[in-house]
Amino acid sequence: MGWTLLNENGLMFLLRWLHYFFGVIWIGHLYYFNFVQGAYMAEADAAAKTSLQTKLLPKALWWFRWGAMGTMLTGVLYLGHRIMQFPTFHDYLMTSYGLTISIGAILGLTMWANVWFVIWPNQKVVIQSANQVSQGGSALPSAAASGARAMVASRINTVFSIPMLFFMGAASHLPFAVREESKMTLFWIVFGLIWAGFTFWGLKGKAGFLTTLKNTLIAGFGLILAIYILLEVTL
Repeated sequence: MGWTLLNENGLMFLLRWLHYFFGVIWIGHLYYFNFVQGAYMAEADAAAKTSLQTKLLPKALWWFRWGAMGTMLTGVLYLGHRIMQFPTFHDYLMTSYGLTISIGAILGLTMWANVWFVIWPNQKVVIQSANQVSQGGSALPSAAASGARAMVASRINTVFSIPMLFFMGAASHLPFAVREESKMTLFWIVFGLIWAGFTFWGLKGKAGFLTTLKNTLIAGFGLILAIYILLEVTL
């Protein structure tokens, strides 16, 4: 008799469990940065801000970015295995699971890219600047702009995280009726435009509406509603 965790189903379960484990680390830190640290930094004095940026922030960002990496790698491996069970990728997308998990995966992969290629590089500048200040030097001229860019990308990730979690959960618990006559091309075009708009906002835009946490949450739940209605209309 073989060990349950060592057969194919067991290994896929372990991948899924690790995906959850790393995801809790990643999204937990994302929500800490947006729900807690941002409000604290708005009220803290200069010395407290410098202390946080030099002592706490590097440690939190380590768990944040590597939690994101672990989530991405386990998710890609698990999803790749699921896709290989179908003759073609189109067949996979024409299932309720394939459709909704792909929505979540696109949002999640974008969030991962934001962490590694936008938030982390810009936060390194902020940390370097804070270290210079703590040692009696001057702040880096680019630190303020880098902090602002990291903040906008983090807000976009918070917005994306809400529908990402919704549709990943929907993959197993909220089946949609996908039919051959469904207007899937129209769905993916409209979804792609929405995704591109938010992604560009994170890369180039200012915080604007997303300056407050309240509005960020409104945008996230609004995005769930928009995608859900789009699905109902096109399926």
